[in-house]
Order: sequence, then C-alpha cells, then structure tokens
Amino acid sequence: MPPFQVESFAVGEDCAVLQVGGEVDVYTVPAVRERVIKLIGDGAVHVLADLRQVTFLDSTGLGMLIGSLRRLRARDGSLTLVSDTDRIRRLFRVTALDRVFVIWPSAQEAITADRHWRVAVTAGGDTVEDWCHRLDDAGATGAPGA
Repeated sequence: MPPFQVESFAVGEDCAVLQVGGEVDVYTVPAVRERVIKLIGDGAVHVLADLRQVTFLDSTGLGMLIGSLRRLRARDGSLTLVSDTDRIRRLFRVTALDRVFVIWPSAQEAITADRHWRVAVTAGGDTVEDWCHRLDDAGATGAPGA
C-alpha cells in the first residue's frame, strides 16, 4: 500500500495543483485541508486536485473536498478533481457528488476544458499536452520540470 502523500504547487497567479496519494481518511485529512487553506492563503483560486494516486477515500475525505470547494467558490474559484480510478469515481457517483464536482480522468482533459487553467499552463510557453506529460512524470513529487 503506497504511503500517504500530499504535495502542491502554484501555476501562474491564481491556479494551484494539489497532488494526493495513498489513503485519505480521518488521519490524513487534516494535512490535506491545511494544504488547501495554505494554497488559498497564497492566492490560489482555481485548484486542480490530482487524486489519481488515492487508494482510499472515506467520508471525512469527501467532507474535506466539499469544504475546500466551498472555500474556493466563496472567492469565485473552482476545485476540479482528476481521478482515473473506478473505485474513487464510483464513490462520487453513489454519493451523488459527481453532480457537485467536476471530475476528469486526466489532467490534460481538465486543463483543456478550463480557460483559467489553459492560460496558466500556457503562459510559460508550454503546450497543455507537454505540461501535463511533465506533471505525470513528476508524480506527487512537485511541479512539472521542478
């Protein structure tokens, strides 16, 4: 079982990536919540939560995501989820939270669909595809190219 990990980094002026891996439960949720609060405090309004490495998500984790979404929406922001795991995506369907969250199977699809993210990612001269390949290569170790 992979260990819990949470990493984040800013992209442009008001976007940030939150990468989470392992089990998101009552024990690990405080670390994720604190990271989201810090991102918002640092100016992030649009957060892309990469949950592709999450192996377990309980009701505490769902509650933390809902709270994070509310915090961001209060700033006219967004929380976009990326998950390609059937178990995690099914949890959102069963709880009807797939009607609340925008969930994409890949970062590339999420970024392509959102103007704020496209601008943030391409501002440095990258294409969305190249940036996302570097994100995938980085895993939960930090910013693409870092």
